[in-house]
Order: sequence, then C-alpha cells, then structure tokens
Amino acid sequence: MKGLSRRAMTLALAATATGLAGVASAQDKVVNLYSARHYQTDEKLYEGFTRLTGIKVNRIEGKEDEIIERIRNEGANSPADLVITVDMGRIWKAEAAGLLGPVKSAVLEQRVPANLRDPEGRWFGFSTRARVLVYAKDKLQPAQVARYEDIASPGFKGKVCVRSGGHVYNLSLLASIIATQGEEKAEAWAKGVVAHMARPPQGGDTDQIKAVAAGQCDVAIANSYYVARIFNSTKDEDKAIAAKIAVSFPNQGDRGAHVNVSGGGMVKTAPNKDSAIRFLEYLVSDEAQRYFANGNNEYPVAEVKTDNKALESWGTFKMDQVNVGALGRNQAKAQAIFDKVGWK
Repeated sequence: MKGLSRRAMTLALAATATGLAGVASAQDKVVNLYSARHYQTDEKLYEGFTRLTGIKVNRIEGKEDEIIERIRNEGANSPADLVITVDMGRIWKAEAAGLLGPVKSAVLEQRVPANLRDPEGRWFGFSTRARVLVYAKDKLQPAQVARYEDIASPGFKGKVCVRSGGHVYNLSLLASIIATQGEEKAEAWAKGVVAHMARPPQGGDTDQIKAVAAGQCDVAIANSYYVARIFNSTKDEDKAIAAKIAVSFPNQGDRGAHVNVSGGGMVKTAPNKDSAIRFLEYLVSDEAQRYFANGNNEYPVAEVKTDNKALESWGTFKMDQVNVGALGRNQAKAQAIFDKVGWK
C-alpha cells in the first residue's frame, strides 16, 4: 500500500480489514496483523512463522496513525490481532487509546529487556536502531562527537545536519533527553543544535549521511540501520560514502545511546489471541532476531550472533535504559520544544 493517497489508503484498509474478518472466521490457525513496517525482508519472518506453527499471517500495511485510527473505528468488531510499528513512541498512542491488551508470556519477559517492554505486557520491542552521530573522518575526532550534547556546544556552528523535528525519530530522541535530564536541559540542547545547523532540516536519515560525505556538514544524527545499509552495500557510490564517514555511539560514559525501537502489541479485542501471542514470541526467537539483523540491519533485542558485518564490526554499545514508554509520554513536550526553538 506504499505510495497510496490518504483516501486510497483508507479505502484499502477498509476493504482488507473486511476480508480479514472473513478469513478469521473461516479458519482457526490465523493471525491478523496491522503493520507499519514496510520492509520486503520481513516476508521471511511471516514465512518462517507459518512454516514453524502452521498459522497463516494475514496483514494490512499503512502508516501508524492510520492503523491506530482504523482499529479505533472498528471497535469490538476489529479483526486485528496485533499492531506492529517501526517506533515504539507511536505504539504508545495505541496504548493511550486503550486499544492494547496485556500479554502474559515467560518467553517475552525472558527475551525482551525490561526497558524495551511495557511492565503490563501491552507492547514489546523486538528490534532496535541506535540514534548515532555520523561524522566526517577528515574533519572531526571521535572525542569531539562522544555525546549528543557535543553538537550543541560551541565550535559546531554551521556543521550539523538533521532531519525534521516533527519526525518520530527525533521526537523520541528529545523525549529521552527530557526523561533523563529534564525539560530545561532538553530545550537548551535543541536550541543549541538549531543554532549550529548547516542547513534547514530536510530529507531523511540517509540524506543526512550523504550530506556529511559530500562536505555539506561535519556531523549528522541518523539511525544506525541507515548507516549499516551503506557500510554493507556493494555499490560503488555507497562504498565512497562509507570511506568518508565514521560512527559514534553517543554517551557511552553516562546514560548510553538512545535507541528507536520497533515492536508491537496485541489488540485487546483480538479474535485470535493464542496465535497473536505465539507470533510475538516468534519475533524474539533466534531465527526471527537474525532476520531483523541480517535482513534489515537492525539490532536484535535478544542476544544472538548475526552475520551482519557492519553491526558486528561496531561491537556492543551501552543503551539508554529509559523505558520506551516514557518516549511516548514525552512526545508532546518534545514537539512543543522543537516548535519553540525553531527546529522545523
């Protein structure tokens, strides 16, 4: 459904949801998934789950807000069993709307770290992407970009590239700073970054990385899986970019690097609860965790060995331990700060 207009998306979601309802009533071994993940590599996840369990995965895809609104409108008759998002700051909206039900699973509690799941079991993270600093190797030393705070400090004027402050990746980052340091320091940091921007916020994370390699700025904020894509690429243009940049996992000496978390939760009215729980448990299995790492350059939440050269070469890093639920609760405050300081 990628690329559809809002109206076309709404109609497609409605039609597909109706079809899912029929499927759910026609057979027992099925799980209906509403997903905001649009990665072709996830097909292996669905195939692997069905091969292992015999449970068919039916899904509709759309943007998080549209999916959440769809479930809200469908009410108790929704065929949705699970909601999957690319950032847990958004699934918090589903939790806040009362759409998610608690899941009790020893497997999930054992495999998913406490800071990456809801204490009540309403959502679970299954992969992460570190929010890293990508810098020009010929212009900066690692010590100069060791903390997020560094790029808001004197000496970085005209050297920083970022994407929009309205994007959930940056909202979650600022929300984590609010949680660990308070609103006043979070605002001071955002104001400092704005003062040092090399250009107005534009494009996605990959565009920021390319801008560093092109000399348009010295440092950028980006999610690690975008960087790993470039480092693992066999394309000459990507190899040229990789040769010019390096990666810093910020704040290793204190709170740790912020991570964006992809995850999901079970809809409280799920018609196939047992299948939904089995799917969530499968997502944290060794097999599925390797799919996230090897197929989409994401960090697994469970400790598994991967074949991803970039991730393995970077080694382990200290992760910010703030529970990701706080990121959702602080998003409105983060957006207000971005608006106030002019981070468009």
